[in-house]
Parts: sequence; structure tokens; C-alpha cells
Amino acid sequence: MKKNTNLRSVAAQTIEKVIEQGQSLSNVLPAAQKSVGEKDAALLQELCYGVLRTLPQLEWIISRLMSRPMTGKQRTIHFLIMVGLYQLMYTRIPAHAALAETVEGAIALKRQQLKGLINGVLRQFQRQQEELMQQMNDGDQQYLHPKWLLERLKRAWPGQWQQIVDANNQRPPMWLRVNRNHHSRDAWLALLEESGKTAFAHPQHSDALRLEAPCSVGQLPGFDQGWVTVQDASAQGCVALLDPQNGEKILDLCAAPGGKTTHILEAAPHADVMAVDVDAQRLARVNENLERLNMQAEVKLGDGRTPEAWCGKTQFDRILLDAPCSATGVIRRHPDIKWLRRDRDIAELALLQQQILDAVWPHLKPGGTLLYATCSILPEENHLQISQFLQRHADTKLSETGDLAQPGIQVFPQIDGGDGFFYAKLIKQ
Repeated sequence: MKKNTNLRSVAAQTIEKVIEQGQSLSNVLPAAQKSVGEKDAALLQELCYGVLRTLPQLEWIISRLMSRPMTGKQRTIHFLIMVGLYQLMYTRIPAHAALAETVEGAIALKRQQLKGLINGVLRQFQRQQEELMQQMNDGDQQYLHPKWLLERLKRAWPGQWQQIVDANNQRPPMWLRVNRNHHSRDAWLALLEESGKTAFAHPQHSDALRLEAPCSVGQLPGFDQGWVTVQDASAQGCVALLDPQNGEKILDLCAAPGGKTTHILEAAPHADVMAVDVDAQRLARVNENLERLNMQAEVKLGDGRTPEAWCGKTQFDRILLDAPCSATGVIRRHPDIKWLRRDRDIAELALLQQQILDAVWPHLKPGGTLLYATCSILPEENHLQISQFLQRHADTKLSETGDLAQPGIQVFPQIDGGDGFFYAKLIKQ
């Protein structure tokens, strides 16, 4: 660790940026990890992800242990106390070390006068832990989701909401996609097993493997040569439904970071692929992925609502639209989604999806396929969106994915399975 860098204080400041400033954890965490050094990057990630995963419990406990919340300039201390509680509740860090390091965090944050307060709150929690944990499991805070989202899930999926919430609260499994142009899945699995690791094949998705225990990509045979890619199993389901063919002109819209672009090219190496995204920073990742896998695609910055600006009058044989969405199906990978999203966002996202769908439909050739996909589990973005699209466009036929009463396929997050995902395959008549 670098001198004078207290890891707990860095965790508190990172969490504060997410909760108070609405920044995404994947945007703020890399710089924070650099500040603590390579050795401690994994622990910093564990503390940040863990606090964001269990936030309602930590808030509830603090409300029982302190007569008034820390506000204003002292707000960072509120998050530092959360970091301390999370360590005591959910990690194997010895309690004395967790306490000492968290209290030291006050010095790094130039709040030395609050060391006694932090120490007092954490020690009081230790004394009352059993009793508090028992009381805590009686209220909504046990579900670790904001109230508005819980209500939406209960309304949409009365029989499944508890299973969804439970899967959302787990650590995500690590799924891989074997590049069929280098090895069959079984052949690469044999190489993995030779390196002392175990993985399990997905029953439906022919390129997908789940690692028994996550590891760094450097430990995966042939990662740098493009033999394998990290991609969730549900996201891999898109390419089988899209069914890309060599020689076709294919659009991957909202393509960043490029997992699906490269999967299309693995399935159809001689397809002419255009990858488009509105975010220049994330678009750079598409180029990185193409380079690692030694693949070519036309990569363009563009807004899905105005296709003429980036493709003129071009028409495509197939379009994969992985639409911008609430990302409520990938909460276990991004627990900050629970605290960054608002109830009102859902209607705004549904409108954006509708605008992109309507704008891009004229760019699909007659007889062509459009695969609409989201990593959401909310009906407004999924089957209701597609129902309305089918009503607006008489030249559309639903194929392989549900029926007119309930169009599309909705996948829920599964503890040892893929993320929450939705697919609807549309053919232009």
C-alpha cells in the first residue's frame, strides 16, 4: 500500500461518490484502486461492492446506533462507519484489525476528532450484533433493494420476485465464451482443467462455461490470443437467436463494450459487421476487444435514434439491438444500479427504446431479422415494449420468442446461471 493511504477511507470516499453524487462504481473504482496499489485493489473492490450490496442493512443498523445521521462535511464518516460494519458482518478480517484500520481512516479524512465516535459505534455494534441482526431480518431491509424496485418486482412477478431478489444479492458467477474458431468448448475445457481449474458447460448456450471459482483473465489459457472471452451466459444467448451468416451485412447497435460484436464474428467470421454506440469512451472498449480477438468491424460513434447520421440509407440483413435499459437483470454485477436508478427512469428508458426501435426498423431489409435484447427484468422495457411495437408495425412477425399474448423470452437471474435478460426476435415481412 502506498504511504499514508488508508484503504478504508478510500472505500468510504468511493462509496460517497456513488451514493451522494450519482457516479457509477465502474467509473470511480479504477482510480481509487490505483491510489491504494495493486496488492490492496481486490480488498477495496470487495468493500465497495459489499457496502453497496448490503446498503439498506447498514443504514438500518446505523439508525439504531446513532441518535442523528452524519451530514454535510461529516458525511464521509457515515460511509466510513458503513465500511467498518460491513467488515464486522461479512468479511473474515479479524475484528480488531477491522476496527483499528477503520478508526485510522478518520485521520486520513482529516477528521481525527471523530475517531472516538467511530470506535464507539462499531464497538456498540459488536455488543448488540446478535440482537440487531435478529430485528433486522423482520423488515424490508432484509431484501437489500430500494422500495420502488421491490414494489415493481412484486407487481410484475408475484410468484418469482423473491427468487429474483435473492439472485440479485449474490456474488455473480464468472461466465466465459469459448472462441469456436480456435477450439471447441470441450477442447478448451480440457486445457482449463490441465491448468487446475474447474468449469461447467451451460445446457443451452453452446459456447458458454461457468468457472467454479472466478479468477483473473491472465490465468485463462489463451486469453491474450483470443481463445476465450469473459461474457455472461444470458448475453451469449443473443447470437444463437440472431443466427448471423457469412456474407451478410449486420448491425450491432448499442454495441459497447463489444462482447456481442465479437461473438457475431466468431459465429460468422466473413460477415460485414458495423458496431455503433453513443458513448465514445465505451466504444474504445469495442476496438480493444476486436484487437485482442484479431477481428475486423466498422466501429462508429452514433445515436440509435438518428441512424441516417451514421449509416445513410444502408439496410442490413440482421440487426442486434441491445437496447439501453434499467439494467435490473445485472444488479448482482453492478449493485450500485439499485441506488443510481430512480422509479421515474423506467418510463424515460421505455420511450428511448421505442424511439430507437422505430428509427432503426426502416434500415432492416425485407425478410431480415431484428433481435431486440435488454438486461432488464421489467415488463415496460420488455414484453410490453414489443407488444406496442408489433401494434405499430404491421410488417413485423415475431419468431421463436414467445407469442402475441406474451412476446419475447424473459430470463431471470439465476444463482448459478446467467443474468436477467430479455430477447424478442422480429422478422420484417
